[in-house]
Amino acid sequence: MSTLRQFASLLWMNVAGLSQRVGPAFTLILGIACAVGVLVSMLAMTVGARRQEMGGVRTDRLVLVSTGAPSGAQSSIPRDQAILIRDLPGIRHAADLNPVAVSEVFVTMEARRRDNGQRVQFPVIGVSSGLQELYPEFHLTVGRMFRPGLNELVVNGACAGQFTDFSAGDKRRIQGVEWLVVGQFEQADTDGGCTVYADADSVSAAFRLDSYNQIVIMLQSSASYAEFVDACKDNPALKIDVRSESEVIEEQYKRLNGILRFSAFFVGSVMALGATLGAANSLYVLVDARRLEFATLLALGFDSRAIVASILCEAELLAMPGAFIGAGVAWICFNGMSASPLGFVFHLAVTVKLFLIGVGWAMAMGFIAGVLPALRGASVPVTVALRAN
Repeated sequence: MSTLRQFASLLWMNVAGLSQRVGPAFTLILGIACAVGVLVSMLAMTVGARRQEMGGVRTDRLVLVSTGAPSGAQSSIPRDQAILIRDLPGIRHAADLNPVAVSEVFVTMEARRRDNGQRVQFPVIGVSSGLQELYPEFHLTVGRMFRPGLNELVVNGACAGQFTDFSAGDKRRIQGVEWLVVGQFEQADTDGGCTVYADADSVSAAFRLDSYNQIVIMLQSSASYAEFVDACKDNPALKIDVRSESEVIEEQYKRLNGILRFSAFFVGSVMALGATLGAANSLYVLVDARRLEFATLLALGFDSRAIVASILCEAELLAMPGAFIGAGVAWICFNGMSASPLGFVFHLAVTVKLFLIGVGWAMAMGFIAGVLPALRGASVPVTVALRAN
């Protein structure tokens, strides 16, 4: 009998005999299901966070910072350069014929959390005219837009939900002056955390600033990118770097994403190690219960490689339902659940890709757990069978 036919026969015997070894088999499946469920649930946080971060990113929006600045917070663009940038080719113009180029200045303010009263600082973004043309996804839900030259604020829903005194009509004290919250908005890429907009000139006056941190523009189309970048390079008066919106968002959330990925794989690896050891122990029990059977097969001329392959395949077959159960429980319990690590709010997302990662994780655990028990089953001395006879 060929090795392949031996393997097929042994695998059928293994599967058919599982009804007599329910306990160890169930322990193996349960351990792998728990490990896969934890891994998929943790990775669902990274997927959900990235979806939230990239929800409003567009290829025709660019962010301009001063040359060499690592981020907008460390950038400084003089006002005379901001005027020059608005006249560059490739920039889209709004219905009023003004270029869609919004100058932004960042300052910080303090607020008190609703849940524990803790004081937290976060940025206020002072913006020039054209915000709603720059961000079509920006929608006022309560109140009105701030007026240029006045100490007024508009906030997103996360501010009102997380902090006190951020509802429309509330007053906030910034730099010793009262600012009125006049509206609340929704915007795809800001819903995860508190975002506050105000008039750039009012913010600059309050904090005595004479430059902008960054300028965000909208191109006529994605194809206008090269034209705009070349125009920036050809103008020696401009000391700016041009970055895509996705690049800026990636850098902004780099720390958070790194923490989420590390946590997912660290916790998942610890769980996988425990599940693998438990699965190996269960497979040892299964193999030891069949020592006489394996010894007899070897005495009859069965190839030890066929025995090893059949045990490994049995381990993989037991790992598969564990993967489906773990990923299924993660989807039922956690898909769409809200999370807010480090103040950033998003919804967990269990995707097909994560399901496949869970299956691969389970198969790897099954294989690793099955190697030593398989070798043990294939090395049972033939004398065991002879003594039994």
